[in-house]
Amino acid sequence: MIKAIFFDIDGTLVSFKTHAIPQSTIDAVSEVRKKGIKVFIATGRPVPFINNLGGLEYDGIMAVNGASFTTADGKVIFEKFVNKDDAERVLQYANEHDMAVAFATSETAYVINPNEKFDAVFELLNIRRPAQLGSEGLEGKNVMQVIAFFGEAEEECILNNVLTNCDAHRWHPEFADCISKGTNKATGIDEVIKHYGINISEVMAFGDGGNDVEMLRHAGVGVAMGNASEEVKKCAKVVTDSVDDDGIARILHQIDKF
Repeated sequence: MIKAIFFDIDGTLVSFKTHAIPQSTIDAVSEVRKKGIKVFIATGRPVPFINNLGGLEYDGIMAVNGASFTTADGKVIFEKFVNKDDAERVLQYANEHDMAVAFATSETAYVINPNEKFDAVFELLNIRRPAQLGSEGLEGKNVMQVIAFFGEAEEECILNNVLTNCDAHRWHPEFADCISKGTNKATGIDEVIKHYGINISEVMAFGDGGNDVEMLRHAGVGVAMGNASEEVKKCAKVVTDSVDDDGIARILHQIDKF
């Protein structure tokens, strides 16, 4: 019996084509919550970048790939910040190599060296470009996520020499979401269900991207969207239709069978 469902946002709840949640999903989620099933957001976005949930009903947001969780009424249950030395090192590295980086805190975000690739990704996500990081740098800021624009070929070098206390979560070839080492959507789910007294076998999770793989493998029922890559689909127990073809509603209408 499913007691909790975790939903990725981009490409899962929200269409990249419309930047909106299909009405079929909103209605189906409302119906499962009436059955007493808890609904949680599980996104790589930091909270300041979550602007597209519309009329969706939910019980809490697990943001930054499992590094934080906040209940729907605003109570912060846990937060994990990026090591301060890592944040300072990547700031220096970015300025030396003209690399675009966004630094997200729990309240806001800042950017340095934005470029066309940076703007294209933020346009894809329908997010306004963050404010420019000021001359004070990162002083007094608790960074929760470093959104760094480097390719896969550079990843090993940067993680070994710059972001040494971080893991990189990638769902797009142009950048990686870098957060505290050992943190991912699966570890975040464990923290959330511990708080609510739910067993992992009673959890369903929906996702479509590379940063959803751990979550889909870990959940009692992992559901990959039809628009996910074949690699992601292989990690799921169930594959549904795409976000634009009512994939979530299709599964939620059968929730009693799981």
